[in-house]
Parts: sequence; structure tokens; C-alpha cells
Amino acid sequence: MEVSKILGADVLDIIFDGRNKAYGAYELRRKYSKRLALALIITASLAIFLLLVSFISDKFAGSSKTKAIDIKEVELADVKQEEKNEPPPPPPPKPPPPPQIEMAKFTPPKVVKDEEVKPEDEMKKVEDLQDTKIGTVNQEGQKDEGITAPPVEDKGGVVEAPKEDEDKVFQKVEIEAQFPGGEGAWNKYIKREIEKYIDELQESGQSGTCVVQFIVDKEGNISDVEALSMKGTKLAEICVNAIKKGPKWTAAEQNGRKVKAYRKQPVTFQIEEQ
Repeated sequence: MEVSKILGADVLDIIFDGRNKAYGAYELRRKYSKRLALALIITASLAIFLLLVSFISDKFAGSSKTKAIDIKEVELADVKQEEKNEPPPPPPPKPPPPPQIEMAKFTPPKVVKDEEVKPEDEMKKVEDLQDTKIGTVNQEGQKDEGITAPPVEDKGGVVEAPKEDEDKVFQKVEIEAQFPGGEGAWNKYIKREIEKYIDELQESGQSGTCVVQFIVDKEGNISDVEALSMKGTKLAEICVNAIKKGPKWTAAEQNGRKVKAYRKQPVTFQIEEQ
């Protein structure tokens, strides 16, 4: 195509320049817009036609078959069951009164003249009172058969205290377990253990109070040592090891006897500022 004709030529002419336009592709692209518009018009016409037909048929069908529906509210009657008035059951018969027991009036011993003693206050013989109950008045009735008490084993008048579980571990006791030598000896001991690792403690930069819990048995042996605070720190490790490898403690006391009990020992370490 000549240069002078390019500005006035169509895009298809430029694309198909020098090609076989009679093959069919050129003609299809040239009339594509017309075919697309025609297809849209036909589709829209069919859609409108179908909508009109549906609307008209629904209108005629509705006018011939529509019936009024009357909705009524139905109330359910509250049906109450008749309660039968049954007579109350008769009261249980009263138990018979207990048999009257023969009693003899207790007369406190008192030294008086025989003529001053009243007949009702006269002391009876022991033989006559074997089957008679002693009371505040004289009363006739059945002989007191009495109740036989179970035999009691004589243990010399000593009442044994109830036995407690030997393996019980007390949480609170009257006297807590103590380090041998008291608090002063404990402070010296733990200070000596800390000084062995003072450089590591300074480098870690962790100061505070580590609470160590452990069990002291009746013989003062140590078990179940664990750090309750500052777990995983160098201070907690030093405190736990110091208690594990340390001497026996003095056992705790409860009710005047040695018992197995928990002990919580705090250890405070403060880094000195330089």
C-alpha cells in the first residue's frame, strides 16, 4: 500500500494489504459489527416477547382461579383436669406408753433421830434395790431389767491417742524444720555457697529472692527440693544444690512430736552496683 493512502485507509485494509481478501476472513471481520447488532436485536425481541406472553397468561389464569382465603384464629380451650378430693390417710396409731418402772426414792444419808424419819424417807436395804431403779420419787411398776454394758478392757487408765498416718506430709506445723545451728548458721552456709559462683551470678545480672521448697522427714533427711520462684536462673540452681548436698535439718514438730513436713526457705541475692 502506498504511503499516501495509509492515513485514509481502514484498519482491515491495512491488515489484509497484499493478502487474499476473497478467502473469507476479510469479509467476516468487515461485517462483524452488523451481525453482532442483529443478534442482539433478535435476542432482545425474543426476551420481550416471552415476558409479555408470561405476563398475559398469568393475568388470565389468576383472574379465573383466584379464591379468597379466610384465615381464622383458633383458640385452644384451657382444659383442666378435675382434681379428685381423696380423703387424707388416717394418722398412724399412737405407740403404747412405755411400761412404768418401779423406782425407789433416793434418800441422801443424814444423821437424825429415828422418830424424826418419815416412812417415805426411810432408806431401803440394798437387797431390795437390786432390781429397782433409783429416782426422785417412790413409784410402783415393773422391775428394772437393766441393760448389760459391753465389757471394757482395762488398760491401766491410759487412753491412747488416735494413730495418724506415718507418711503424712504436713503443710503447716507448730514448729518448722530448722537448719542445724539456726538462722545464723544457715546464712553463713548459703553465703559460702553463693561466693563460689559469685562471678557467674554477676554476669547473669539476675538478682532477687529465690524461694526453695523441700520436705524434711522425722530424721531430718531432705527430699523433693524444687525452686518455686526464679526457676531456671543460676541463683535457683545454687540454692537447690546447696540444700540437697547440705547437712540434715532438725525435723518439724506437731503436738509435741516430730513429723514430716514441707519447708520453704527464701534466699535473697542483690547485685552490687559498681
